[in-house]
Amino acid sequence: MFNMMTLDGFFSGLNGELNWHNTDDEFQEFAIEQIKTNGAGMIIFGRRTYEFMEAFWPTEEAKKTDPITAEYMNSTPKVVFSRTLAKATWDNTKIINGDVVEAILNLKKEPGKDMIIFGSANLCSTLTSHGLIDEYSIMVNPVVLGKGVPLFQNVDKKLDLKLIKTRIFKNGNVLLSYVRKA
Repeated sequence: MFNMMTLDGFFSGLNGELNWHNTDDEFQEFAIEQIKTNGAGMIIFGRRTYEFMEAFWPTEEAKKTDPITAEYMNSTPKVVFSRTLAKATWDNTKIINGDVVEAILNLKKEPGKDMIIFGSANLCSTLTSHGLIDEYSIMVNPVVLGKGVPLFQNVDKKLDLKLIKTRIFKNGNVLLSYVRKA
């Protein structure tokens, strides 16, 4: 799982605002480095994040301004969990509207590279509650919102994690990577 988070633990503002994301050239280089070294074989989304990503990555603007990431996002198989989405318009996308936990357990059994979740805080909370996320990469942005949507909303039991990597960015972001303790 990769997500941006505010210093006070929020995934977004109360109305889904993400205008606090602290991204710059160094972040873009990091994103490309991740694709080249750790490129997951499947991207997992909740509906809202899927619709946000689908509105940008297939566009000519995305292909022009960020061609490596656009190629990865557009060509990698995607799964979107939604009870309401009827049709996926983004290439290589499958909609699953059934039991999330069962579907992820089945996907984990399939051969291939790792799966990654971008955004999708509600889905991340559900999967966290069921012990289905193996690694958490959280980029803490140097901003306090005071109010917003918590990244780990509705997680009702303790989760023990082991820190495996940190990275400090010049703009003040801090990447924290954890694995679940056995």
